Amino acid sequence: MTRTATHPPLDPWRFDAIAAGPEKLWGLPAIAAALGISIDKARRLARLPDCPIYRPDGGSYFAFRGELNAWLRSK
Repeated sequence: MTRTATHPPLDPWRFDAIAAGPEKLWGLPAIAAALGISIDKARRLARLPDCPIYRPDGGSYFAFRGELNAWLRSK
């Protein structure tokens, strides 16, 4: 008996969603690790107006992995 797959084909965006891990990244160390950069570089990126690294009211940094991936693809 054969089974047919009912899932759409695996594209880069679906792969990111499946393999990426948690969507919300808390703190610069987690963001830097997800991007493969230093914490200082992540801090500098967060200052760019179009970079999706957030720090509301001067609190902790956070980012959404999907937004970071989309932002990196646009560069």
